[in-house]
Order: sequence, then C-alpha cells, then structure tokens
Amino acid sequence: MNDFSQFGKIFLIIGIVIAGIGLLMMIGGKIPWIGKLPGDLFFKGEKFTFYFPLTTSILASVILTLILWLISRK
Repeated sequence: MNDFSQFGKIFLIIGIVIAGIGLLMMIGGKIPWIGKLPGDLFFKGEKFTFYFPLTTSILASVILTLILWLISRK
C-alpha cells in the first residue's frame, strides 16, 4: 500500500509541474523581457535568422534546479 502512496505523490508533483509550465506558456508572451535578455544570441542575415536564447535558457535552468531541489529536500 505504501508503494501506491509514493506513486500518488509523484503523479501529483508531475501534474503541478505540467500545470506550471502550461501557465508560463500562456503568460510567457505577455512578459516583455523573456527571451530578450542580454546574452541571448540573435543574428539576422539576408536570407536567414538565427536566434538562440542562451541567457534565458541558463536562467530557466537555475530556477528549475532550485525549485526541484526545494521539492526533493527532506
């Protein structure tokens, strides 16, 4: 029976994370600075455009790491 309660906790955490990601995707376009931080790479040529959000990716990684570390602490 204890195994099922652990599965329940895992599914609950996964659901909360997915809902949080969905919420961020919904409001992400309304936050003007997201994806336009200093350090994000943007090159525009005559026939192509290259965009790589380096700083935004690092910031998102640090924030997610802190959130997951706080959740996994016992």
